[in-house]
Amino acid sequence: MAFFTHHICRGLSSSAVRHVVIKNVTIIGGGQMGAGIAQVAASTGHAVTLVDTNEDILKKAVKGIEGNLKRVVKKKFADKPEAGEEFLQKAMQNVSISTDAGSVVQGTDLVVEAIVENLKVKQDLFGGLDKVAPAHTIFASNTSSLSITDIASSTSRLDRFGGLHFFNPVPVMRLVEVIATSSTSQETFDSLLNFSKMLGKTSVSCKDTPGFIVNRLLLPYILDAVRMYERGDGSKEDIDIAMKLGCGYPMGPFELSDYVGLDTMKFIMDGWSAANPDNPMFAQSEVLNKLVAEGKFGKKTGEGFYKYK
Repeated sequence: MAFFTHHICRGLSSSAVRHVVIKNVTIIGGGQMGAGIAQVAASTGHAVTLVDTNEDILKKAVKGIEGNLKRVVKKKFADKPEAGEEFLQKAMQNVSISTDAGSVVQGTDLVVEAIVENLKVKQDLFGGLDKVAPAHTIFASNTSSLSITDIASSTSRLDRFGGLHFFNPVPVMRLVEVIATSSTSQETFDSLLNFSKMLGKTSVSCKDTPGFIVNRLLLPYILDAVRMYERGDGSKEDIDIAMKLGCGYPMGPFELSDYVGLDTMKFIMDGWSAANPDNPMFAQSEVLNKLVAEGKFGKKTGEGFYKYK
């Protein structure tokens, strides 16, 4: 994935960087996650540049951000329309777009990557950005399943690299997992924690282990439910009802699977299974594999474990 229209080389200092106050943020990836992170950051006073190779995707993202913010204004500023309009204008003024990551990162404090879950693509992206970004710039990946250490290995700033795992939809979900590798400096980690706080999020500290906290617990739980269904221990409807009414969960495991995306789940579990072939927790599911092979990914395709109109 070529995010560079120019190639600029600059020597970088590898010395420790003091606590960075993050004001300028570059977000790579104009999809739903990237746009959501951009919206929240812009709404909290950060100067945000959203970067993608496709200008149409960027225009769609900005239009979506504005539409979402208008709904926020309508709800939160119902009695103060002028204040609401001011909030909207300020937030939108904080958002800019670019197809040239190499140029943009030269003036940024933080780069957050939210692109395809492919290790080599992420490594190539950060390896290129590492050559042009200032020494103080912190790199962070929004990956939900890949090793932050492996992604960071393509750069020379291992001490200024961490993970910021947001949840979808970003403006609504309050949690951010902040991930430190064995090389992440305390200054970098503190800066990422502080940035999460400035966004109005609740952060949890995670080590660089598969799935971090949430997905490491969530996906095996979902796969256990799928295996119950495969064995005939319960229907998917009854399992969903049982977990909602018995545990107070807002969605059952099959409903949640369709919301997350069965293709996403399979991608993550395939990676974990390859890395841990002897662990039965990460064993393949015939039902999941079949649905994904048929292109039934859940709500986004109109059918997964359930059908959607």
